[in-house]
Amino acid sequence: MSLTVDIQCASAEPVPDEDDLRSWIAAALATQPSRGDTEISLRLVDVEEMARHNEAFRGVAGPTNVLSFPADLPAELNLPLLGDILICAPIVRAEARQQQKLLAAHWAHMAVHGTLHLLGYDHIEDSEATKMEALESAILAGLHYPCPYQTNPPQESSLA
Repeated sequence: MSLTVDIQCASAEPVPDEDDLRSWIAAALATQPSRGDTEISLRLVDVEEMARHNEAFRGVAGPTNVLSFPADLPAELNLPLLGDILICAPIVRAEARQQQKLLAAHWAHMAVHGTLHLLGYDHIEDSEATKMEALESAILAGLHYPCPYQTNPPQESSLA
């Protein structure tokens, strides 16, 4: 499997290294070993852009931390595009601080979470949420990050 992640940074906020972002996405994709070549577009945005997309595509006012847009391409095209992920850098930083999480761990969680949405996972129903959260926790543990759903993990002082 080859993975291509087109990363666009449209945020003034500090963001993680591109290699880290790619490795977090690859870890989520590794849960689907039968996948062939895969392409993902990852856009790192500020609050204003995320709020516009959240309103336009979900009908929800204000920004959110991550949005995923699975590619809806006809199978006969046989294109490797899995979809697009938007992550709001200022929201990720604020949430990490508020939830007393390591900043890198929260970034990893958002990249994994967005990728799992592209793979068809969801958390609307409780049973779906339980399955997705367990998978996220296992992937992050494999990356040596704490469970994203625990309370009061150690806090990091450095930037992403």
